[in-house]
Amino acid sequence: MTELLIENIGAVRVLTMNRPDKLNALNFALTRAIVEGLQAADADESVACVILTGAGRGFCAGADTSEFKDLTPENQKLVEERAQLTMSMHRLFSQMSKPVISAINGFAMGGGAGVALACDMALAGSSAKIGYPEVKHGIVAAIVMPNLVRQLGRKAAFELLATGQTISPERAVELGMINRVVPDDKLMEEALALAQLVAGFGRQAMATTKALFHEVVDLPLMAALERGRETNAKMRAFRKP
Repeated sequence: MTELLIENIGAVRVLTMNRPDKLNALNFALTRAIVEGLQAADADESVACVILTGAGRGFCAGADTSEFKDLTPENQKLVEERAQLTMSMHRLFSQMSKPVISAINGFAMGGGAGVALACDMALAGSSAKIGYPEVKHGIVAAIVMPNLVRQLGRKAAFELLATGQTISPERAVELGMINRVVPDDKLMEEALALAQLVAGFGRQAMATTKALFHEVVDLPLMAALERGRETNAKMRAFRKP
């Protein structure tokens, strides 16, 4: 079975996690496929925007716990390989030049919630459920934690991490985790409309907007303004006469 389905709709590439029987839980193969799929989309000049979603009734249930039996202190090399792969996937979303939109159908839990939030924008179906339940299972939401804190702030992020609670998409909007909630049967239609809107703008301007956004969000105000000034001077060359 192909872990990741790939479909091009005009300038939009749709990547669909395809382990529906496992609620698209992230094993080695699927995680590698996502990394390779995102890299290929970013390198393809025909692609201007990416949508990431899940097959079946869930977006992504998080890490595939069936692999945990092999991820033990006695097998440290494999543990480190898995951690590196997961980190590389999460880092890639912000490093790409092209916007990525998550279309959250059903459950997005733990690592799955982390993947959804790592995207530049996120839409959720009305029946979506989002949470970080790792603490309930005696583990830590380690690699997804930095992005969660970065986007939500300390109090809201810690509450989600420390309680493991599952929240509604409406609550996720209130917290700033996702952009908006849409009816389940309209999710891909709405995600595609948003992606096509974004894909219709100039490639260089969009790539620079994304790069500058991810840079300034972590800079002190004065340094961010200076980077904005530098980009402002350069962007005049982007515009057509």
